[in-house]
Amino acid sequence: MTNKEFFKEFAKPATIGLVGGTALIDKSIRKAQKLITPNKLESYWSHAFIVNGIRQDNQIWIIESDLEFHTKQINLGVQENRISKYYNENEYPNVAILNFDLSNKQIDNVIGQALNLVALKTQYSIREVFGVLYNTFLNESRLNENKFKQKNSLFCSAFVQNCYNEINFTLNSNVNTSQLAPHDIYTSELKFTLNEIIRTK
Repeated sequence: MTNKEFFKEFAKPATIGLVGGTALIDKSIRKAQKLITPNKLESYWSHAFIVNGIRQDNQIWIIESDLEFHTKQINLGVQENRISKYYNENEYPNVAILNFDLSNKQIDNVIGQALNLVALKTQYSIREVFGVLYNTFLNESRLNENKFKQKNSLFCSAFVQNCYNEINFTLNSNVNTSQLAPHDIYTSELKFTLNEIIRTK
């Protein structure tokens, strides 16, 4: 199954997507999570997002906090993109969709909050990513708030948790939202259906 076929099959509104990329920044994030994986190997995952759904262009759209670099344009923060950015299996060999079987009301609340964060121009916090790494390397409690937390800023997995706060779903009760890593979402204690393709360990 290609990534395109996978997302077409499983990416439904308000589900959570995870990807593991091969770019330098993705590999660095995956390796840094070795300290929180049970087997102490690098995580499969480097990024998390919320699925919005199929729009009038017949494309699946997602909402995410990410770093987007284009010619003469840099977009750092919560944004809307087509899921097709993750179709390339060489760039994103690992893909997953977590489906929490939400009601229509819950779906509306999660996506509504995600769109609200887009409208508020919520920034991507690189400082907070370093804060997560700093805390993890020092082996401090991950229930503590991120030392580098910034106002109106959320990195990818913290953004996902912020959206799920609208329906009172705590994806991982062992971790403060400002410390939440993609792997923490993958190991959520909540009940969900997991569909995944793992092409690289």
